[in-house]
Order: sequence, then structure tokens, then C-alpha cells
Amino acid sequence: MAIKELPAQLVNQIAAGEVIERPASVVKELLENSLDAGAAHIEIDIEKGGAGLIRVRDDGSGIPAEELALALSRHATSKIETLDDLEHIASLGFRGEALPSIASVSRLRLSSKTMESDRGWQCEVRDGKILAPEPVAHTLGTTVEVRDLFYNTPARRKFLRAERTEWQHIDQLVRRVALSRFSTGFQIRHNRRNIAHWPALAGEQDKRDRLAAICGEEFADSILEVEHQSSGLHLQGWVAQPTFSRSQADRQYFYVNGRMIRDQLVAHAVRQAFQDVLFHGRYPAFVLYLDMDPTEVDVNAHPSKHEVRFRDSRLVHDFIFHSLHKLLAGTHPGGVSVHGSAPRPAGIGNGGDRGVPRQSGLTLRTADATAAYQALYGDPEVGEADPALTDAPLGFALAQLQGVYILAQNSAGLVLVDMHAAHERITYERLKKSLADGSLRTQPLLVPQSISVADDEMELAMCHRELFAGLGLELDRGGPQNLVLRQIPTILQNVDAEKLVRDVLSDLKEHGQSQRIENLQNELLATMACHHSVRANRRLSVPEMNALLREMEQTERSDQCNHGRPTWTSISMTELDRLFLRGQ
Repeated sequence: MAIKELPAQLVNQIAAGEVIERPASVVKELLENSLDAGAAHIEIDIEKGGAGLIRVRDDGSGIPAEELALALSRHATSKIETLDDLEHIASLGFRGEALPSIASVSRLRLSSKTMESDRGWQCEVRDGKILAPEPVAHTLGTTVEVRDLFYNTPARRKFLRAERTEWQHIDQLVRRVALSRFSTGFQIRHNRRNIAHWPALAGEQDKRDRLAAICGEEFADSILEVEHQSSGLHLQGWVAQPTFSRSQADRQYFYVNGRMIRDQLVAHAVRQAFQDVLFHGRYPAFVLYLDMDPTEVDVNAHPSKHEVRFRDSRLVHDFIFHSLHKLLAGTHPGGVSVHGSAPRPAGIGNGGDRGVPRQSGLTLRTADATAAYQALYGDPEVGEADPALTDAPLGFALAQLQGVYILAQNSAGLVLVDMHAAHERITYERLKKSLADGSLRTQPLLVPQSISVADDEMELAMCHRELFAGLGLELDRGGPQNLVLRQIPTILQNVDAEKLVRDVLSDLKEHGQSQRIENLQNELLATMACHHSVRANRRLSVPEMNALLREMEQTERSDQCNHGRPTWTSISMTELDRLFLRGQ
């Protein structure tokens, strides 16, 4: 076939194949345009899962009548002019191909009114042709109406899923966008039925309400707030306590300079931060916002802009990891501030002072609790802590339940502690600290092990010899494609050394770093901690129980055991009153 220029309509349809994967892709592009226009309120109407109708209406700045047709032309945009602008992208959209791509595979109508105009104007695209703008009644802002998506590309249309499936993709997409802009209100309807309305932010409580509406009340009740700034990076947002985890990664929202992204580097950093506090196979939940210099991140790395490329990916990875690792280290009684409650017992509400009024004379005060405790058991802190301690988050031990749980009372009510899980975490953290303080012990192999590797792996191993040495692995070149392992950490003497080296090389290739050694060591330490912790049915004295409570209050991550289970929970006096119908 001879080389020839493709028709404009076909060019647009090819571009649509990159940008428009499904109806949710259309909604994403239109919402980003509305946000870039400064919209304070956006309405989304969907019919038949987006295959029938997608209408997005906003109250943004609008498009002048003379620019409507240009807005439907390829590579026409108001957001960049020069290459320098492309390197300092501050808007969500900038390619100038979304609207013409959408118009090439649908019946599209664009209506808009600006503040300077006394009337609105609309422009339609029919069979690939842009019609002349016509006057139309319209308020300030823009409406984009997309009907019969993929009507002229039947091969694409038949790949659409069921209406319910496509609608779920749109619903999730809108929720992600709504979490990126609390200052913008969103209203969404499907098949003319109101689905959700999230008003624009008016205060901090509104943020919590929107988080609860989108991520669930349980998420909002268990979030830890994070804010950390360093090296030109600023991370803020919320992560759920480790005791709130998911069977899949469906509550993970990450934004870079206001743009929602899915990034393996970010996912890896978060997963590493949570590795010590989650069950295997469980996923953390979070809503996080990273702000950084636009010149340090390439948002033009993917046609649909779902992925970005960081100039210094190692810096970003380590920053996110250390920010979250430090936050999670404070998850112990009296530690990091939790928006909501500590781990809750099943069937108990969120507490607070709402509900049954307190009876006169029944208000629990710390001093009274201490005096009552001393009358029964004597000094609650004999030989272990300051006897004057009256504000202990976990309170004072009262008794042991079935040889498994410690019952204690604090100023708020009742505290229950799983003594084995709590002691397991305490022992584990002690072992980790001892290993770190004593430096890494290594032992030479009696017979050095030969490992065959590819050329790129050999180069990687030689470039990172110091890193391997820091991990306790001594590697030498034994030939063009042959590594010789001469030394390993003592604690890992029974592991598959060859597999370990290959896994470390794989991590270095993928992420620029590896925590395989540390992870394996921690697994062994966790096993040791489990076997060396107090077992169920072991009787503890009251001073022993109080000593355990005090250690929990000082030990990092003691809100959960090494496997991610909660170590303690509490029931407030208000909740207890509600259970027993007091005051009713």
C-alpha cells in the first residue's frame, strides 16, 4: 500500500482508542476539564452505564463562542503554549485531544456561557463534522453531552461490559475525583435517579463527611492523619489503622499535585511501610496527597495520564515509606492521634457522649479508679512505674478473663487486652531493636556458592556491592555470568541463599532498592517473638498485668500484633450504659 495521510476522522478515532477505554474514561476527561475551568459545582448525568448518555455540567469559567469549534479540534488547548509550559504542568488536562477524540466515537454537543457573554452558545459534531455555533439558553459554565458512545465503531461497542459494570466504573471514578477536590461540589445521577450529592467543602467536618460517604464510616472512624514535609516533597492525608484492612486494594487513593494516579512505586512504598502490621494478603486503605515541584514529575508519560514518572523515584519512594513508617510506629495506646476510635469491639457503636445521660454519682474519674484499685489490690504499680501515674491510656488491671484477656479500667471505661498478642508485639520490637543495635552478624560459607546470572544482573550486582555487603552478603565476580556468594547473615543461615540473591537483584532492578534481607530477618524474629511470648491460660499477677499495660503504652505499633490483629479495645461508660439501657 502507498503511504498516504489518514483522514482527520480516522486520526481522531485512533486517538480515541488510546484515551477512551470505556464510558468512565469519557467522564474522567470531562471532569478534569471542569475542574481546570474552576468549577465550584459539577453535575454528572449517566444513562445506560454511559453507553446511552454522559452529561457533565459545571459552573466554571465557560468557553467563548468563537472558541467552541476550536475546542473540538485536535491539539487545541488553552493550558500550554510552549515546551516550558509542558514542563510545568499545573492543570489536569493539557493534550487538547480529549474532546475531538470523544466526538469521533459519539454524538457530542458542547454548550457554554462565559461571564462576558449575554447568552450561551452550543456547537455539535455530526459524523465527524463540526457545525457552526448556535445561540442557546445556558447559565455560566459549560455542559458537554455525549450520546451513543461507540455508535460508529461497533467493534469497540461490543467490548463494553454490562450496564451495571460500566456504571460501577463510573461511580468509582467520580468518587476518586471527588476526593481530589474538597472545594468542589459533586452531584451524580444514573438513569435519572439521584445517586450521591457531596457539597463543596465548608469546614474540616465536611472533609470527614465526604471521606465517610466515599470510603465508609468505618474507614473514617479509624484514620490516622499524616503530614510530612522534606526535600521539596509534602505528603498529607489519611491512612486507616492497620486493624482496618481490605482483601483487595479498593480503598487506595493517591494524588500527585491534585492528579489521581496509579503507580507501582507508590504502592510498593506504602506496602513496605505496612509490612510489619498487616496480615499477609491484606491491603492497607489510604487517601494521600503528594505535592511537589511540577518539573520533578512527568505527567505526560501515559495517554490517559493515569501514570506519572518521577525524576528522582528513589527519593519519592523513601519519602513516602519513611513518612508512613514513622506514623505507624506511633500506633500504640497514647501514641499517634486517631480520627475516630481505637480498635472497637464487635457490636459496639462509635461511643462519644451522645445517647444515655450519666447518672449522678456514677461518673468515673481517674483518681476514684485509682483509689478503688488500691483498696482492692494495693499499689497498682509496685516495682514497675511511678505510683502517681493517674492518666495511663490503658488504665489499671482488674483481673484476667479465661486466662486470655486482661480486664482493666481507665478514665473512660473498660479496656480489654489480648495478653499474648500484646506481649508478642513487645517482644518482637525488642528483638528488632537488639538486632539493629548489635549490627548485622555474618558468617562465611564453608563452600562458596556459585550463581549463574544474566549480563544485566551481573552489572547490577557489581554496581551495588557495597549495598550487598551492608545486607551481610559478600559477592564476587566468578566469571562473565557467574557470581560467587561467600558470606551471608547468621540469622539467615538456613534460607535458600541463591533465591535470596536473585530476589534482591530483582528488587534492585524494579525499585532501586531491596528490603528482602530485612523482611526475612523480621519474619524469623516474629516467629521467635511468638514462641517467647506469654501463652494463653498462663496466670499473671496484677503487677505483671500492669507492667504489660505500661510496656504497651511505650512500644511502637503495639495497637496490633505482628500479624495485624488488634491487641486491645475499649468500651466507654456511655456504651456500657447503652448496653444495659441505663437512663431509659
